[in-house]
Parts: sequence; C-alpha cells; structure tokens
Amino acid sequence: MRPHATGTGGGGVGRRKAGAAAAAASREWMVVPASGPARVEEAGKYAVMARTGLPARDLRVLDPLLSYPSTILGRERAIVVNLERVKAVITAAEVLLPNSKDPAFARFVRDLQTRVLASSSDQAADLTDMEGESSAVASPFPGPNSSKGHELEMTKKSTTVVPEMTSSTSMPNLAAAKDGYAKVLPFEFRALEVCLESACRSLEEETSTLEQEAYPALDELTSKISTLNLERVRQIKSRLVAISGRVQKVRDELEHLLDDEMDMAEMYLTEKLTQQEISEASSRVEVDDPSQTEEDRAEDYRSEPDGSNGSFIDYKPNIEELEMLLEAYFVQIDGTLNKLSHLREYVDDTEDYINIMLDDKQNQLLQMGVMLSTATVVITAGVAVVGLFGMNIGISLYDDPTTEEEKRAANMKFWETTLGTVAGCMILYIVAMGWGKRSGLLQ
Repeated sequence: MRPHATGTGGGGVGRRKAGAAAAAASREWMVVPASGPARVEEAGKYAVMARTGLPARDLRVLDPLLSYPSTILGRERAIVVNLERVKAVITAAEVLLPNSKDPAFARFVRDLQTRVLASSSDQAADLTDMEGESSAVASPFPGPNSSKGHELEMTKKSTTVVPEMTSSTSMPNLAAAKDGYAKVLPFEFRALEVCLESACRSLEEETSTLEQEAYPALDELTSKISTLNLERVRQIKSRLVAISGRVQKVRDELEHLLDDEMDMAEMYLTEKLTQQEISEASSRVEVDDPSQTEEDRAEDYRSEPDGSNGSFIDYKPNIEELEMLLEAYFVQIDGTLNKLSHLREYVDDTEDYINIMLDDKQNQLLQMGVMLSTATVVITAGVAVVGLFGMNIGISLYDDPTTEEEKRAANMKFWETTLGTVAGCMILYIVAMGWGKRSGLLQ
C-alpha cells in the first residue's frame, strides 16, 4: 500500500522528500474483521476512502492531532465513531482503528475482537444448521468494487433467509439463535456497542476515581481550612468541570442520534447491502425474463425510486434495534452525568459552607475591632484627664504640703482622682458595649 519513490542518479533528495510525503500520507490501521484475527495494515488516506466510501472531512475526525468533539456519523457504507479515546471506522464487514500503543487501545481491541468472534461463532453455528457449510473471509485493502463485494459476502454470512423479500420490513440481518427466540445484532451494531461500552466505561471509571478523591478532600476542607486543602479542592473542581464537559458531549451526541431517525437509518449498513443485493438480483431476473415486454420493463423502470442507484433514500429500515441499543447507553451516560452533577452540587455546598465560615470569622474580627476601638476611645478619655492634671499651671492643688495633715489630704486627693478616672473609663466602656449589643452592632 505504501507508494515507493523512484528516481535516477543524483535524485536522493527527491527520493527522501517523496518517502517523507508517502510516510505522512499513510498510517497504520488495526483491522478487526468479522471473522478471523485482528491485523495491522498500513494504508493512505485515499485507500481508506476507497475502502469505506468516506469523504476526507469524515476521516479528519479521526486525526489524533486535531481536537474534535464526540461524534457518531452514519454514512452510506461506514459509521465513523469518535468517542473519547475510541476512534473507529465501522463497515458491514470490519472495523478500522487508527493504531496506537496506548494500553487502553489494546484493551479495547481485545474486547472488540472477543465480542465479534463470539457473535460470529454463534452465527456460523446457525448457518451450519441451516445451510450445512460456513466459510471465513479476511482480505487486505481492496479497491472500491472489491470492497463492496467483500462487504456483500460478509453480509450473506450474517443474514437469514427471508421467504418474501419484497414484502419484508423487518431486519433481514438478524440471525435467529438456536433457541428460536434470541436475535443477534448485525456486525456494525456489535462493533458500535463495543465502542459505546468502552467510552461509557472509561468515563464511568474516571467519575468513580474523582468521587473517591473529592468527597474526603471536601470533608477535610470543612474541618480544616488550609492552603493545601484549598489547592486540592481547586484541582478537583477543575477535573470535575473537564469530565462533565466530556460526558455532556457524549450524552448530547446520543440524544441527537435518538432524535434523528434518518441518521439511525443510515447506520444499517448490513441491511442496506442486503437490500442492494436483492435489488440487483431482481433487476437481473427481470432482464433475463423473456416473457416481459419492453413496455413492462419501461414501466417498471419508471416506477423504481430515485434511490435505486445505491443511496436508498426511500428505504426506511426498522430502527427499533438500534434505538434500544442507543437508549441503553444513553441511560448509562446520563447516570454518569447525574453523578457528576451531584458531585458538583456537593462542591458548591462545600464552597457555600466555607464562605459562611469565613464570613463568620470576618464578623468576629470586625466585632473585636469595634471592641478594641471603643476601648481605645475610653482610654483616650482617661489620658485626656491625665493631661489636664499635668499642665504646668500654678494652683493650690500643686503646692507642696508643709504639715502632716496636708500630706495625708494631698495623697487622698491623688487616689481619689486616679480611681475616679479609671472607674469613669470602665463605666464609659460598659455603657458603650451595652449600647452596641442593644442596637445589634455587637453580639
């Protein structure tokens, strides 16, 4: 699949540039077929477009260097899935995954292959009972026509025989199990289910981990407000906002699919291929029928729908199976979003509690400030009295006592003045505090 640069002598630089361009144009893909082991193949963008029938803009969704929101796109021959770390192109016969060395990617490939092979073995057993034979298909990157034939061949393995194909409106690709009641989803829905399950499980695990870290940290913050605890809560809140946004995007995408029946109908790849095969077979029978006149053929041609060229615009499959599948994971991702919502509410409640505690501390500091300010005013009044008596003015109170009786009288006046000043300050402070509590300024 990788193009090789050619050149003559002295064209080493050109060969290196061509080799670099080829390496940039091609990439490794993990291919998980409907039957057989997974394999790694290298292919360019145009080869993948020819194989899956996807436009270039849809393949850009899978580019790891670009940031695209969670998306599930249903196209004519493929389904493009971009959910968190899960990036895949699902066809009716295989799943193409951009190869990665991430351990989570290896786990996802194992789950996908296990689910696909288990369902394929059940279908092979059913087809063996009905037809007596089964075969396995695994091919490298083919061209557009061979890819279509490859998908049709894989579709035959996953479909049941319908006695009246023209009047049947149920899904022809659901193979009945041996008990006669259970039905197996087509290949593309089984692969889509694994993608949804992996994305939901990843988000659920991140949510559980965040809950285990958040609740103890928030409880510790309420008991002790410190810089370390505040920093931990800040980091937890940042992670909460990021995970909530990712979960919300996945939920919105599933809700959009459930609301749009046309998008869900586009995802029935196996059924569309089966209907296309039936239409082509009917056309061949009509052409080979010698009893049909030219007028009848012209009338039948005019009565064919405009979508008979492979787009199947007028064909509307029964979307109940896909709707049930999407609803199950919509409920799961909605439950994850509810957990995050509850955690966000707990964080908001904790913030409100912390703010209330800080406001209470601030009020206590303000009250202490008022009390200290009042005490300062009262002391200042006492200092004013001392200043009055300290003025250098000649009065009889400052005369030196000459007799013993005058000395005792002078000492008595000194203590009376001192104690009277202190008592007056204390009474003034008590009156100020009483007025503040009575007016509601102090508690």
